Amino acid sequence: MEKEHELFETGLTRRRFFHLMGSGVAVVLTASDLFALTIFNAGDKENNIYADDEIAAWIHINPNGIITVYTGKVEVGQNIRTSLSQVVAEELRVSLNTIEMIMGDTSLTPYDRGTYGSLTTPNMSPQLRKAAASLRETLIEMAAAFWKTSTSSLKARDGKVIHSNGKSITYSELTKGKKILKPVNDKVTLTSPDQWKVAGQSIPKINGRDFITGKHMYTSDLKVPGMLYGKIMRAPSYGATLISADTSKAKSIAGITVVEEKDFIGVIGPDSQTAETALWEINAQWKTTPQPSNNTIFSYLKENAQAARSESNFGSVEKIFNESKDVLTQTFFIDYIAHVPLEPRAALAQWEGNNLTVWTGTQRPFAVQEQLEQLFGIPKNNIRVIMPDTGSGYGGKHTGDAALEAARLAKAAGKPVKVVWTREEEFKWAYFRPAGVIEVKSAVNNEGIITAWEFHNYNSGPAGLRIPYEVENQKIEFHPVESPLRQGSYRALAGVANVFARECQINDLANLRKIDPVTFRLKNLKDDRLKNVLEATVQAFGWSKVKPKDRGYGIACAYEKGGYIATAVEVEVSAGEVKIVSIVAAFECGKIINPRHLKSQVVGCLLQGLGGAMFEAIEFKDGKIINPSMANYRVPRFKDVPAIDIVLLDRPDIASTGAGEAPIVTIAPAIRQAIFDATNKKLNQLPLVPNGLKV
Repeated sequence: MEKEHELFETGLTRRRFFHLMGSGVAVVLTASDLFALTIFNAGDKENNIYADDEIAAWIHINPNGIITVYTGKVEVGQNIRTSLSQVVAEELRVSLNTIEMIMGDTSLTPYDRGTYGSLTTPNMSPQLRKAAASLRETLIEMAAAFWKTSTSSLKARDGKVIHSNGKSITYSELTKGKKILKPVNDKVTLTSPDQWKVAGQSIPKINGRDFITGKHMYTSDLKVPGMLYGKIMRAPSYGATLISADTSKAKSIAGITVVEEKDFIGVIGPDSQTAETALWEINAQWKTTPQPSNNTIFSYLKENAQAARSESNFGSVEKIFNESKDVLTQTFFIDYIAHVPLEPRAALAQWEGNNLTVWTGTQRPFAVQEQLEQLFGIPKNNIRVIMPDTGSGYGGKHTGDAALEAARLAKAAGKPVKVVWTREEEFKWAYFRPAGVIEVKSAVNNEGIITAWEFHNYNSGPAGLRIPYEVENQKIEFHPVESPLRQGSYRALAGVANVFARECQINDLANLRKIDPVTFRLKNLKDDRLKNVLEATVQAFGWSKVKPKDRGYGIACAYEKGGYIATAVEVEVSAGEVKIVSIVAAFECGKIINPRHLKSQVVGCLLQGLGGAMFEAIEFKDGKIINPSMANYRVPRFKDVPAIDIVLLDRPDIASTGAGEAPIVTIAPAIRQAIFDATNKKLNQLPLVPNGLKV
């Protein structure tokens, strides 16, 4: 506790932390080493790496035998705390219960751009493996020097270095009283996956019991002495600007402080209910501007499109279209949807002099630190952002909204302030998955080979635009639009929208040529990994089985964020009601680190994707969100969950990649094809059946 207190009291640097962490052995990486596998745009401040000559990452063996691992990645329910601990334990030859992982603390962990894009497993996992293996190598060298013997006679096992003659010494005994910094050996020999004993196993979630029993403290649970509660005045609609505000009645309430800074008005109270009551007493006048509604959004997006960004343009698309007999042209529409995280935005901010500490649920703690730096004009070393393991993000927690609000109120109050968004605020003022219009035109020859492909995405985004099928003539473009609603990252980004349009088009081309949709895909695919998941799905599903009355089968496949996914769906349609009967999905993302958690990731993606496919949509008019509650924004319920069968393809010969995004992209087009198979109705808008199927 004494050291922890010192961490709070000082503007902590990583060098200072080395002084505080005491004896033991630390393995270090430089910032350039850590991000060697990460592609970024050096001209983009948001994605840049702020490297310096300080140590950027480490693994530390403590005198008590606990091994502390530091990573800027964060835990938002994807179980990376467990999988990263597994790879470290594997390379260090220690029990998993000796690993303590510090995540997402800007004062203690390396700089990290954020936990998104399924980058944790392909980027952080190999770096920590190298660090752990380098530490193992160092420990063996230390033991060799201690015993005056060769390293060839030694091996590491069970947290010890063991001599061939049987004597042994624990890591903590070996490192006691020493403080050695050792750089990572970039060429260190890693443990082959076929020799894994900890990694590759279905280890239960680390600290999972704390979540089940309620012991885990989310941001909204945190309390510090003297803490107050904050509420923020929100605009009545998008595009509204504040003209004036009478705060006299709010200020007259006992214990209430009103903070007014230009367009920002916040209320601080002794408890959240009193603060909420005071907020309602503020009489604000607003100027509103005309805004589109969800009934006009698609025409708005087309009319306000900016210059196209060409993603892929080669061959002679127009020539092929002019010469082809079978050309299919379709338009697909994608509604805005909300992330609906289990835990709404929340933050607790505390100032101590010119030093600021903020606890908040975010996927990008270092980005939040930079936002706070810009807002208050103080050095980043004076700002500490701590991210407790958080109740989901799905790409929706890249920003520090609640952190900025809590910090502003805490500075004004001179006391710690906690801000917790309501579910309604989360629906109204968090950003959405972008709406979009997607136009697809394609030609197919008599043999079922796609000969030309033209694809235009308006607003949804460029992720997942390129097709995995072999097509000699392509024109693929993304058209940005200034969105009338706040929009941003969502699980798999625009991959959900683009794969939906693409795979629907593929299914319809197969139908046009009267070819089975699986056979049609295999005709146009050369990627063996995608073929493998497609064939595994078909086999597990029983694609050729006889369909009962009113049933339909659907299929879709894709490659996204390093993962290969194929999904088959069976639906039943009766009296306009669409019921998902079963889902089968095969997924491959290289070598599997934790099969149990990987399966959970795939199932989670499928169920979240089911909601966006079937009924999730934001309704809005005149800049106001009409359905900002769980009562009228439909998400999947237990009754919506069908039988689900997951086939995991393990590839020890291929480096592990992420799984938090790819499995979500194929569920919607598979459902759409299954509905078509049962009813002969083509549905080209997501969600497909928000109010049931029109008969």
